[in-house]
Amino acid sequence: MKRKSACVFLMAIALAAPGTLAKDKAKDPDKIGNRDVGKGVNFYSIEKEIALGKQLAQEVERQAKLVDDPVVTEYVNRIGQNLARNSDAKMPFTIKVIDSQDVNAFALPGGYMFVNSGLVLKADNEAELAGVMAHEIAHVAARHGTREATRGAIVNYATIPLIFMGGWAGYGVRQAANLAIPMGFLKFSRGFEAEADLLGLEYMYHAGYDPSEFVNFFEKIESLEKKKPGTIAKVFSTHPMTDDRIKSAQKNIQQYLKAKPEYVVDTSEFEQVKTRLASLENRHKLVDEKDTNRPTLKRSESGKIEQNGDGTSGDGAQKSGDDERPTLKRKN
Repeated sequence: MKRKSACVFLMAIALAAPGTLAKDKAKDPDKIGNRDVGKGVNFYSIEKEIALGKQLAQEVERQAKLVDDPVVTEYVNRIGQNLARNSDAKMPFTIKVIDSQDVNAFALPGGYMFVNSGLVLKADNEAELAGVMAHEIAHVAARHGTREATRGAIVNYATIPLIFMGGWAGYGVRQAANLAIPMGFLKFSRGFEAEADLLGLEYMYHAGYDPSEFVNFFEKIESLEKKKPGTIAKVFSTHPMTDDRIKSAQKNIQQYLKAKPEYVVDTSEFEQVKTRLASLENRHKLVDEKDTNRPTLKRSESGKIEQNGDGTSGDGAQKSGDDERPTLKRKN
């Protein structure tokens, strides 16, 4: 009986070993790029997935307002491309910035990613921004969109971006960009979200960023939920709760990511781009809030001040000496 039990035990080890090795390989950041994290039943080829993503991205761009500032867009794209090079993704990435105050980023199947300007402004440093983007790249690398569609868990995956933080962020995108994304279709499996969290940590770590900053961002989101209860929970029921994701991320960092002597946390360029983006946002806000019904003043050819808006001339003052600045005279 003892011999039989021993044989059964050894056979069990032999059968379990390949799966264990494969599992360990998937959690080894040193093997990034040489592991197939997107492996699984999938009816869509890489080519078809890219074509699908392109079509969806075009739809997003038709409905959302993009940031066209070359300094901002080049910087965000450069961070994303660096993370993609340090990932398991088998497809190129196209990364653009949406002009929206919502704190969010989302990726479409095939490597098309959009980052909201609100995310850049809300992030405290470059590593936080990189962590969110790495999470999105992880969704693409693991091909979660088409794998989920193949499973039949989503009825119409062609209208669903892979949303960071699940439904809550999807709600922000839907409100900001007016995208026709049914809330019921913004539900991804806990397993895929957990996998994207782990892979995202590995990718930002492999790119040189401090992975703990990803945890800091989660804590910031948790703080937001405490200040405004229900902001996240009401659309977050099918995803791991923030507390769980924080604990899981901390555990993954300790178990799988060896401490490095140095990490990239922040850069002067991030601060410059953030300041530039804030300036652009304020400029847009001033234009949007301007009351076009209020009368404005303009100089006539004679040097008088005319009141613009009612077509009549106001009681302006003539130029005084060399001072060409217009002055206003009060009526008696």
